[in-house]
Amino acid sequence: MTSSSVTTADRADAARRFRTALFVDFDNVYIGLQRLDPVAAEAFATNPAHWLSELESGTDAEGDFSRRFLIRACYLNPSRFSQFRPNFTRAGFQVVDCPSLTQQGKSSADINLVLDAVDALAAPTHYEEFVIVSADADFTPLALRCRAADRRVTIMTASPAASAYRAVADSVITADELADLVTHTASTLPVENVVVEPPVVAEPPVVTAPPARAKKAAQEPVAATPPASTAARKAVLQRVQTADRPVPLGTIAQLAQKTEPSLPESRWAGAGGFLPWLAKVVPEVGVSSRPPGYVWDPTRFGEADLPGAVTDMAPSALQNQVVAVTDTPGLSQSTYRVLLTTLAADLAAQPFDRAETSRRVRDACQKAGAKIGLSTVNFVIGGIIFAGLRLTSSVTSRDLATAWADNVVGLCRGARMQMSAGDVTAIRAWVGGGLLEG
Repeated sequence: MTSSSVTTADRADAARRFRTALFVDFDNVYIGLQRLDPVAAEAFATNPAHWLSELESGTDAEGDFSRRFLIRACYLNPSRFSQFRPNFTRAGFQVVDCPSLTQQGKSSADINLVLDAVDALAAPTHYEEFVIVSADADFTPLALRCRAADRRVTIMTASPAASAYRAVADSVITADELADLVTHTASTLPVENVVVEPPVVAEPPVVTAPPARAKKAAQEPVAATPPASTAARKAVLQRVQTADRPVPLGTIAQLAQKTEPSLPESRWAGAGGFLPWLAKVVPEVGVSSRPPGYVWDPTRFGEADLPGAVTDMAPSALQNQVVAVTDTPGLSQSTYRVLLTTLAADLAAQPFDRAETSRRVRDACQKAGAKIGLSTVNFVIGGIIFAGLRLTSSVTSRDLATAWADNVVGLCRGARMQMSAGDVTAIRAWVGGGLLEG
């Protein structure tokens, strides 16, 4: 059997290891991250070896997998970003210079990336996964072509991406997830290399007992959490406590099973299933079993942070469509007003820092009675930034409302929504919290 006809299913020893082709639209990602998080942008550009290693393993609905990056290609404009070329070359990337070819300054990255990806599709080596690192919806036909050839498609974005583009991917790494990926290591280190300081729980310490007592304890069965569940407990706590948002329930189940493969066979240490095991062994985490289910650190998150959980209005047909095609949070006009005015007040009082500002605004909104989660605050702040507004102390709530409304209308147009002038006015009045009226 030739390599061109071999798939993951054909290789019994594959253990879900993908032959992967990685294509990076550098300009698109770097500029997008600069708007969202300048620290993340520099980390992405200066240390690609780090985030590449982070992508070498993952988990999806079918379980764990690993990647072997057979193609690593980076496309950048040398007149603007040549200083970053050595970083990618050192990390094993083929760097393709894509200079500007038009008076508007648009580079040839798109066409070069597409041509190389199509060549990879026809190559004798069967690339099982194509990773496209760009938020540019122009790559939607390429993603469709890859799917038609029965290849897995993963998209990594650094700015809002059109819903049609995201829909053709098997997996999407969002801008916030990418920023976290390139700047943090704790959440992805192997469990045995991470020192986890678990919160105080009702189980006896084993490291502070006198030697004789410790020896006796080792010889007697312990009624508390068995050793296997202790290892899985540490892994779950480490993942949940370092995540910047609620974690999908399936991801946590796979992590526990990976840490201790015997758990399913033992009916989850006698608990009868994963959810009862989680409640018994890791009671300090928050859990929602409503599909798809999430697990979170209750000291930092709550039900309001779950995707799609924050909807406090009886939406119109137009609002329903906007929420469905753009992921715009389904808040009422009055709640948007609270969010935007609270953000303006925070910016006037303290310098903008994406993580800290988001948390302060979330806390202030909830104190005011508005059930707004951190993910919602992050989404709105990201949209305002991508609309081009600099978040300084002089920004007013009306400035924020204008930028946020511009972003939402732009997302609607990018999703090819048919909108009349009246529809645009209604959308701006809604998401602008009524601050743009009059």
